Amino acid sequence: MIIFIIGGLFFFTVGTVGILRLPDMYTRAHSAAKCDTLGAVLILLGIIIYNGESYASLKLLLIIIFLWVTNPTATHLIAKAYYNRYRKEEER
Repeated sequence: MIIFIIGGLFFFTVGTVGILRLPDMYTRAHSAAKCDTLGAVLILLGIIIYNGESYASLKLLLIIIFLWVTNPTATHLIAKAYYNRYRKEEER
């Protein structure tokens, strides 16, 4: 259980460092999306193991599925909005 939670905190830390250190929005978004999703999933898995088989664990599993779907989608839309706003101005 504690291994999953520490692993999740590690990925959150790596994602934060990536956001602060990487040069442009695309690499920052990539770092944030990958590390945020994996970190949250690992922490939630640690909580599921701690709770055991319960109704709360089922809810946490549904949250994990929701995160797997929404985090990459949201990151893609943010990157696309950035591209449409700033990169097309340079092409004109």
